[in-house]
Amino acid sequence: MRTLVALEIKRTLRNKKFMFFTVIYPSALFLMIAGTAGRTALVPHTDLTMPLYYTVAMASFGALTAALMGNSERIAKERERGWVRQLRLTPLPGRGYVLAKIAAAAVATLPSIVVVFVVAAVTKGVRMDAPWQWFALTGAIWAGSLVFAALGVAIGYLATGDAVRPLTMIIYFGLSILGGLWMPTTAYPQWLQDIAGCLPTHAYAALGQAIEVGDAPHAGDVALLAGYLALFAGTAAWLYRKDTRRA
Repeated sequence: MRTLVALEIKRTLRNKKFMFFTVIYPSALFLMIAGTAGRTALVPHTDLTMPLYYTVAMASFGALTAALMGNSERIAKERERGWVRQLRLTPLPGRGYVLAKIAAAAVATLPSIVVVFVVAAVTKGVRMDAPWQWFALTGAIWAGSLVFAALGVAIGYLATGDAVRPLTMIIYFGLSILGGLWMPTTAYPQWLQDIAGCLPTHAYAALGQAIEVGDAPHAGDVALLAGYLALFAGTAAWLYRKDTRRA
């Protein structure tokens, strides 16, 4: 299993197009969205400045991109090409393939998080009250991305090679926009805020926002993400077994 994990990580890091969208794209969006905002402009109904808000939002968006986009399309295409069927003929346990995909996605999330932080600090002067907050933010965003890595695995086993990209893009942009990664949900009408509050991306962004103001992540957000992780991982496991029986 270690060999497959190492292979998946190398494949991911060598994919220049994928690394562009997971590392450069979120930082570019940060500059586009937060670049015109004043350093002291506050997000409505919060104590966060706009640059500080979008630092976490775009770092989370980059991690979401790496975790979700990296797994779904690749798994669907490998199923279509027979690669997954070939792996089942080896001593590799079924969970090994899934864990290898999640590990590769987890490695790809770290550069996207760090680059956004560096760009935010250099271009907009984003600072934290204490150094530990940067490390806590990185850990929280990285750990939260595992929820979307599991979702990517589930989509990869659910969709065919032709359907996986549009399905993933709909889920990807839907979760990003409605969850508040592109704009504060306080700007939405109340009924849309109610929907956003139930989404994993909303709780995901809230983890970092709590740390930014020096608080611990809210238990409700952690519980919501844990519930989604169990749901997505359970669905992925069920779809994997179903795909195995069909093969």
